[in-house]
Amino acid sequence: MNIIISNSSMEPIYEQITGQIKSMILEGKLQENTVLPSVRSLSKNLKISALTVKKAYDCLEQEGFIITVHGKGSFVAPNNKNLLLEERRKEVEALLEQAISSGMHCGMTEAEIRELFELLMEEII
Repeated sequence: MNIIISNSSMEPIYEQITGQIKSMILEGKLQENTVLPSVRSLSKNLKISALTVKKAYDCLEQEGFIITVHGKGSFVAPNNKNLLLEERRKEVEALLEQAISSGMHCGMTEAEIRELFELLMEEII
């Protein structure tokens, strides 16, 4: 599993880990029931605290992406179609928010943004 940590990022390290593992699961790079590296081995590999990796794994488990079995390790949770769909919707929502904000910052009116959105929808559909 290839996780890249950026020490210059404003995003906390545990969130970087969480986001990258989520992406791998959503993209199908990590299949259900795949064993994740142990907290200790991933922390050693990334040269970070085991507590940071544990926090990332705890977040992933709370969100339903992984399952941890005491004494056996952490595994990618069986696919929950609703969870995956909701995660993708959140990504689209964030991108739309960013696009709207960018449009407003460059002086576009709400009407112009809506018109542009409608034009793009017509082209795509």
